[in-house]
Amino acid sequence: VGRGAAASHCLLINDSRAPQARQRLELLVRSSDGFEIAEMDLRLRGPGQVLGTRQSGLPDLALASLTDDGDVLDLARQEASAILEEDPDLQRHPGLERALSEQRQAEAARLN
Repeated sequence: VGRGAAASHCLLINDSRAPQARQRLELLVRSSDGFEIAEMDLRLRGPGQVLGTRQSGLPDLALASLTDDGDVLDLARQEASAILEEDPDLQRHPGLERALSEQRQAEAARLN
């Protein structure tokens, strides 16, 4: 990694023949934009578990794309926060409370 005006070099070595590996390397060659690289990685690797602890793999959220539907996901997060602010124990939202409880139980079972 270079500092200031000094030249720097980066050698990328990969023995994988997977098309995704090649795409990642090509992106690193053409871009130094960390946001662009992170977005491509998200598209290639997948978002993992949106609300849980798993960092990669198949997403639990299958109907939306974190990269394409960010505005909708932000709105959903705001709405969820508003519900929890007005009804922290979810007594007025029993279906939501049940779904969250089931999700927590499944996550606990996965971690044990």
